Amino acid sequence: MLPVCGVQLAPQRGDATANTEMVETAILTATAEGARLVVFPEATLTGYVFHDRESALAGAIEASGPELESIGAACGSAAAWAVVGAIERDAARLHNSLFLVGPGGIVGRYRKIHTLCLGVDRFTTPGSEPPPVFDLTIGRIGLNICYDGSFPETARSLKLAGAQLIVLPTNWPNLTLKREQVQIRAYENHVNYLAVNRIGEEEGVTFHGGSVAADPDGTVLAELGDESRFMHVELDLPSADRNRVVR
Repeated sequence: MLPVCGVQLAPQRGDATANTEMVETAILTATAEGARLVVFPEATLTGYVFHDRESALAGAIEASGPELESIGAACGSAAAWAVVGAIERDAARLHNSLFLVGPGGIVGRYRKIHTLCLGVDRFTTPGSEPPPVFDLTIGRIGLNICYDGSFPETARSLKLAGAQLIVLPTNWPNLTLKREQVQIRAYENHVNYLAVNRIGEEEGVTFHGGSVAADPDGTVLAELGDESRFMHVELDLPSADRNRVVR
C-alpha cells in the first residue's frame, strides 16, 4: 500500500515565497505522519486568478528557480515525492504546470493541455506534450490538471501508458459532479485516482475544497469538505494492474 497525502490549502496569490514555505512545511508534516507522496492543488506556488497577462507574468516562477529547488530539498529530507502546481514562466510564455519533485529534485513536468476561460488559463499556452506517466520506486504516477479531468481521453491515455495512480491537482470553483467525475474516471479505467482541490477566495473567486480519492472499483476512499486539511489515504497501486477481474 502506498501512503499518499492530498494537501487542501489556500495559496497566497502572487507570493511564491510564502507559498513555497507552506509547501515545505506541509511536506515535512505529511511525511512525518507516514506519507510517501504528497499532492498539492493546481497553481499552489503562485495562485491562479490573474486578470491580466502582466500580473500573471509577475507572479509566475521558473522551473530552474529557488522555489522548486527548496521543495526538492524538503523531499530529500523526507525521502518522499511531491506533486506541486505553479504558473510557469518560460521566456515570454506562461504555462499552467505541474512538477513532480523527488529526493533528487525535479523528476518531471506536465503542462496543462485543456485550458479554459477562467483565471490565468486565459493567458497560458497549452502544453504540447501528452500527459506523462512516471515510473517511480513507489509506483507509476500519471499527471493531469483540473479541466483535463473532464475529458475521458486524458485518463485513458494515462492508463494505457501504465499509470497505477492518476493525480489531478485542481482549482475547482464549484463541485458540481466532481466527486462523481473522480469515481467514474477511476472506475472506467480501473485505476487509483486522487483529485486535490484548493480552498479560500482569490480575486472574487471562491474555491470549496472537496478533494477526493477513489480506488479502481470507483469506491471513494477519502474525501474532504471545505476546510484546510490533510487527506491521508493508503492506495493499493498494484491493484490497478489487475485488469481482468473475475467475480
